[in-house]
Amino acid sequence: MNRSSLSLSHDIGSTDTPLIEIPIGQHFELMAARFPEREALVSRHQGMRLTYAELDREANRLASALIRADLRKGDRVGIWAHNSSEWLLMQIATAKAGIVLVNINPAYRVTELEYALNKVGCKMLVTMTAYKTSDYLAIVNELAPELASALPGQLSAAKAPDLKTVVQLGQTPVPGMLSFADLLSTGDPGDPEIAKVSATLDANDPINIQFTSGTTGFPKGATLTHRNILNNGFFIGECMKLTEHDRLCIPVPLYHCFGMVLGNLACLTHGATIVYPNDGFDPLTVLETVQEEKCTGLHGVPTMFIAELSHPRFKEFDLSSLRTGIMAGSPCPIEVMKQVVELMHMREVTIAYGMTETSPVSCQSTTETPLDRRVSTVGLVQPHLEIKVIDAVTGDVVPVGSTGELCTKGYSVMQGYWGDAEKTREAIDAAGWMHTGDLATMDADGYVNIVGRIKDMVIRGGENIYPREIEEFLYKHPAVSDVQVIGVPDAKYGEELCAWIILKNGEQATADEIRAFCQGKIAHYKVPRYVRFVESFPMTITGKIQKFVMRDLTKQELKLQENKTA
Repeated sequence: MNRSSLSLSHDIGSTDTPLIEIPIGQHFELMAARFPEREALVSRHQGMRLTYAELDREANRLASALIRADLRKGDRVGIWAHNSSEWLLMQIATAKAGIVLVNINPAYRVTELEYALNKVGCKMLVTMTAYKTSDYLAIVNELAPELASALPGQLSAAKAPDLKTVVQLGQTPVPGMLSFADLLSTGDPGDPEIAKVSATLDANDPINIQFTSGTTGFPKGATLTHRNILNNGFFIGECMKLTEHDRLCIPVPLYHCFGMVLGNLACLTHGATIVYPNDGFDPLTVLETVQEEKCTGLHGVPTMFIAELSHPRFKEFDLSSLRTGIMAGSPCPIEVMKQVVELMHMREVTIAYGMTETSPVSCQSTTETPLDRRVSTVGLVQPHLEIKVIDAVTGDVVPVGSTGELCTKGYSVMQGYWGDAEKTREAIDAAGWMHTGDLATMDADGYVNIVGRIKDMVIRGGENIYPREIEEFLYKHPAVSDVQVIGVPDAKYGEELCAWIILKNGEQATADEIRAFCQGKIAHYKVPRYVRFVESFPMTITGKIQKFVMRDLTKQELKLQENKTA
């Protein structure tokens, strides 16, 4: 490695390749002009294929439709859907029109949807109709019963006053809503208004809001700019050595940075092909898609790779086209990494680390990182970024090998939390450093290892869960006096939730009743798997709850083994 050994845990990324300083839409148009006939998108479950020229044309048609729907630069539009061609079209079209795309988690239910729409003032919501047991149109109608008698585009809803238009992704007409096809039909790919709006856009304009939960309960809207996510997508692709000849299978969700930035934008900045195997994750369709489409890359959280490797039909599939991909979202088990390299032929698989607030990737291994480093670290600092590991009390940079809080600085740091200057100041200090809340070590070569979390965040199957939000909800149960939620080890998901509950005097409840209380009201992955009824919580002399003691006691009681991870 051509670099001097570090003595302090502080490193700066390469600046050899310049940053992209134009908006997403303009950059995409350059790629479409460069690779017009190359496949840009294969949406297998929809039977759809689009070249770069075709994707650009349809994105222009949608951008025109959004402008004609009276949406203006800076307005917010929510998308509440799983992976599809419409999702990608919305991502590109909103960027072309300067409209802020608001990613809404499909696991959200009515309370969370209402909060998200109102927090950022969404004027339009694009929603899928149903998925498995979830009826999204019923949830929207519960939030806005006025839809039944409203003209499309003229909604006036008491609980969502900013929301004027609801667009549904189905074919059947729904009272008060537009279909996506109807919306698209109002647009013109040659609309001169698109170019007029494009001329007013700046790379530093906000273009995407992603909700990330906080320890105070309600989700915060991390506001990301063109410059944030376009450059992050580009440098992620560089680490993977993506070219226009690559075909990347993306089973991770687009509502999350993993799918939208590490997937879509990594491809679109390199002329590579985006391949969606299905709307949601299914290991068999991933294996089928990699074989049929001769994918060269595959993304996933560790649980996805485990599900693919352990599928009874795994050995039937020819995965020899695979070369690279990213494993991220949770600590990556060493043995799983080795199997991915050997059995799935992903000899150039990389590991990425980050957080939504940093667009998201701060550190990543490359295709050339030695395997032992790839399975035991999250790689090196990304280009044009700066990282340090500090003593959380003094703020001083710690020596290499010492544990401290990881902080990151540079183009990737979000603009802030939407409408929440106080929370933004808590996360980003006066010098521009984003404090991640993660405990890390850095070695003399700059390789970073994440060793724990300062906060009580739980990562379940790649989903970040903050216990306080669930605690606040469980306090609403009539029998609950006090509650603490912790994460405990789980072989499948990495971590699962356990709720410790103190009941009110004279009240009774069962674990099943507590879980039933949660069903349909909070996202399924936030429903505690384990429930313990206790008389008190372990506390310090000063009255602070000792969650680490609770975790240890729960592990002993349930005989749970700590996961052996990198």
